[in-house]
Amino acid sequence: MSAYIKINPADNVVVAIDPMRKGDTIEVGGRNVTVLQDVPAGHKIALQPFAAGEYVIKYGSPIGHARMDIAEGDWVNEKNIKTNLEGLLDYTYNPIDTTLDIPASDLTFEGYRRSNGDVGIRNEIWIIPTVGCVNGVVNQLADALRAETACKGVDAIVAFPHNYGCSQLGDDHENTRKVLRDMCLHPNAGAVLVVGLGCENNQPDAFREILGDYNTERIRFMVTQKVNDEFEEGMTILRELYAIASQDRRTTVPLSELRVGLKCGGSDGFSGITANPLLGVFSDFLIAQGGTSVLTEVPEMFGAETILMNRCDTKDLFDKTVHLINDFKAYFIANNQPIYENPSPGNKAGGISTLEEKSLGCTQKCGKSGVKDVLMYGDRINTRGLNLLSAPGNDLVASTALASAGCHVVLFTTGRGTPFGTYVPTVKVSTNSNLYNNKPGWIDTMPVRWSKAKVWRR
Repeated sequence: MSAYIKINPADNVVVAIDPMRKGDTIEVGGRNVTVLQDVPAGHKIALQPFAAGEYVIKYGSPIGHARMDIAEGDWVNEKNIKTNLEGLLDYTYNPIDTTLDIPASDLTFEGYRRSNGDVGIRNEIWIIPTVGCVNGVVNQLADALRAETACKGVDAIVAFPHNYGCSQLGDDHENTRKVLRDMCLHPNAGAVLVVGLGCENNQPDAFREILGDYNTERIRFMVTQKVNDEFEEGMTILRELYAIASQDRRTTVPLSELRVGLKCGGSDGFSGITANPLLGVFSDFLIAQGGTSVLTEVPEMFGAETILMNRCDTKDLFDKTVHLINDFKAYFIANNQPIYENPSPGNKAGGISTLEEKSLGCTQKCGKSGVKDVLMYGDRINTRGLNLLSAPGNDLVASTALASAGCHVVLFTTGRGTPFGTYVPTVKVSTNSNLYNNKPGWIDTMPVRWSKAKVWRR
């Protein structure tokens, strides 16, 4: 088994699969390269000498340039290469063929059909505060209902405390309202109790209006300042909601109705080699069946954004994607922050040296499908196929945005590891076997392995 991989024939670096020692030999293309330093797993080794300013190629694309002269066999990392990205860019639409050669199937899943025709993959009772002031109340109610019912007949009873809903202005306030609205309407919730205070900015009556035409039997409201005993009143409502939701049963649903969020966090040098490409294959398969996947983390598209832009089905979608990218860049500039100051310290320790390298690996999660829609933060999915969603790289915010868009589940790849999960099932996919073996409480699956044929396979 080789201890390294050259991902693309055009690459002028290899990635160490296992830690490599000074003096080890790399054989690539009939040539032998001697490793000049100890190199950790997931990191890059130069296959040629680089002069300062010369491009470093990985995934078949430049991931930066040499800060200084780099010798053949050197360890290539953030100390000796630098991003090529700077300033704002102009983009030109050069559409490519995104036809998928994947046969359709009759696959199904067992889900909960809601009264509006939507489908959930869970049947849970959610208690959602309009404002952080009532966090204690919602937690107390959830604890009491779980103790009283043992969750029999439902998948979970969950409170969702947060610190927002008051002392917010403008878009900040509206984004809070949008996400809370999206939670109330999410089909994974069989019933929802919305708990308000009464004097908050996010007024319960106004919030009720932005829900639109909702199921009043399954979404109920309680304003704590307007009742004598919020615990007794809340439990009365919750018992009624439990009686309704606990009667729900799964039915057979076409796979075309599944909506999956694509996320990575705590990434390492294997993310773009193992787990992210696997999600890309799954995403393409799901879309070929008529289903939907959503890619977000806009700053982690920088350096690979043209790949997504040229996969847009129409010029209008291309323009929306340009707007998606430039809006984020303008936000950084307006707040005097560097646009391309990424990856994180953990990413660098795992073998990711520049934003281009991170983005080229990150965007592989969405496969090769055409872009069908572009969503703003808090928007809900209304077009099947691949959607791009405006949200930052922050794991908590981006995963919440995916759930709020209507994703039933988030597939979350990680190489460094993280225990975080959002309010829909969050399936952790490890990029490497060490993490999978060492953190069984964090990781759900390690779906790929290295074979002697030098391919990643199930």
